[in-house]
Amino acid sequence: MRVPTVVVAVLLCGAVGGVVCGVADGAAAADVPLGSVVGPERLPPASGPVVVTASFADTGVAAVTYDPRVPVGAGVAVFAVSAAAGTTVALVTRGLLPGREYGAHVHAAACGAVPAAAGPHFQHDVDPVSPSVDPRYANPRNEIWLDLTTDRAGNGFAHSAVRWSLDDRRPGSVVIHETHTHTEPGHAGTAGARLACVTVPF
Repeated sequence: MRVPTVVVAVLLCGAVGGVVCGVADGAAAADVPLGSVVGPERLPPASGPVVVTASFADTGVAAVTYDPRVPVGAGVAVFAVSAAAGTTVALVTRGLLPGREYGAHVHAAACGAVPAAAGPHFQHDVDPVSPSVDPRYANPRNEIWLDLTTDRAGNGFAHSAVRWSLDDRRPGSVVIHETHTHTEPGHAGTAGARLACVTVPF
C-alpha cells in the first residue's frame, strides 16, 4: 500500500492555512511507503505533521486487528497535523470488507494486545463522567471522528478538522469500530465493538 503524497499535502495545507493548496515542487514524485513514519522534513511545512502507514496483524501493537471484519494484511494510513488554527486528521484504509460502514475515532492511549488498551476517545474538553455518552462531550467537535464507508474494493477515506490544537496532553491511537458513530443521548460516541487499532505518535 502506497499513499499518494498529494493526499498528505492537501491535508497539511488545509489544516495550517484553512484552504487547500498545491503540492510542493517534486512532492508528488514520491509516495509514502507502507510501514513508515514520516517526519516534518519529508512533508510540506506545518506544525508537527505525523504520517503512519502499516498493515494490520493479529499480534503486536503497531497496527493490530482484533476481529476478522478488519482482515489481517489490510492497510491503514493516518495523517495528522496540529497547528494554531486547529487539528486535522485523515484516515485511509485498504483491504477492509467491501461496501461496509466502519466507525473510527482517535483514542487516548496506544494500542495493546486487547481492544480496551487504547482507552477512551480523546476529548478536548474531558467529560467528568466515564464512559462518555453525553453529546455535549461525545461529539465530532470535541472528539476526532473518522467514520468511513468502504468502496467495492474495500478502500476507505475519512478526515476530521477540529478547531483546537493538541498540547502536552496527546492522544495515542486510532481505533476502527464495527458501526458508524451514534449521536443520541446515552449512546453518543459509541460505535460498537473495537475491531482494530493503529498506534499513532500524535
